[in-house]
Amino acid sequence: MKVFITGGSGFVGSHLIPFFLSKGHQILASGTSPHHPLQAMQGFTYISADTTKPGDWQQELKTVDAIINLAGRNIFQPWNEERKKSIYDSRILTTRNLVDGLTPGQEVTLLNTSAVGYYGDRGEEELTEGKPPGEGFMARICRDWETEAQKAEDKGARVAFMRFAVVLSLEGGALPKMLTPFKLGLGGPLGSGRQWFPWIHLQDLMEAALFLLENQELTGPFNFCAPQTVRHKEFARTLGRVLGRPALLNVPPFALRLVLGELGRALLGSQRVLPERLQQSGFTFLYPDLDSALSNLLKP
Repeated sequence: MKVFITGGSGFVGSHLIPFFLSKGHQILASGTSPHHPLQAMQGFTYISADTTKPGDWQQELKTVDAIINLAGRNIFQPWNEERKKSIYDSRILTTRNLVDGLTPGQEVTLLNTSAVGYYGDRGEEELTEGKPPGEGFMARICRDWETEAQKAEDKGARVAFMRFAVVLSLEGGALPKMLTPFKLGLGGPLGSGRQWFPWIHLQDLMEAALFLLENQELTGPFNFCAPQTVRHKEFARTLGRVLGRPALLNVPPFALRLVLGELGRALLGSQRVLPERLQQSGFTFLYPDLDSALSNLLKP
């Protein structure tokens, strides 16, 4: 297939490109960086473009078999009104422009990123894909993001939503930021540590995206998280054990809220998310439990 990837210069996109190339697919990717470090790879073409704005890049959409929409500004910085607008617009406007660029009747698959933030802070509730959206800024983004992507069905596209949990990798995402305090012996859970913490190994994320791409009957939302969702205190304890470091120091809620504001409150939320639809569809996780995932990433 010829696959168009937005956000191709970001953390997930820069890993998906060589992964999909290795599976025999042709890749066309866009990003805001002027160049891409992989652009010399055979079968890969890179376009530097601001996809929040209509442009010549949309003409390329008429030539592809599938689109993986990963575009979006990084959320892991303190939120002020300007940053919240940038986070929101980078996702919603890009998706709107993607749909506008499709030709009516075009046989194309759209795999659109979303996040488990769709569910908001839900305490002990088990969250499968049929649950309604929650409250809060991230829930609103994810709801509106999916609504924009769903409009591609009116043009004949097959649409699936990838609701990402925290992606575990040493090459980006949250894990490298967590390692420094743990290596210094200062690691521990956020707040009480009782909140549920959904996660997924990067390799399983890529395999699941390929699974959705290749199984044409699959549509709608899919939780991209490991089957073993853990409480934050268990995540911290497991990370400390794999690193051979203590995990005893809780980060007080007031400190998170003081430093990160609204983002800090979001990080203290609880989401007991389960990948029900992926598993029911026959997908098998390579790293279904946290110990195997962290051991793969952190042990020599």
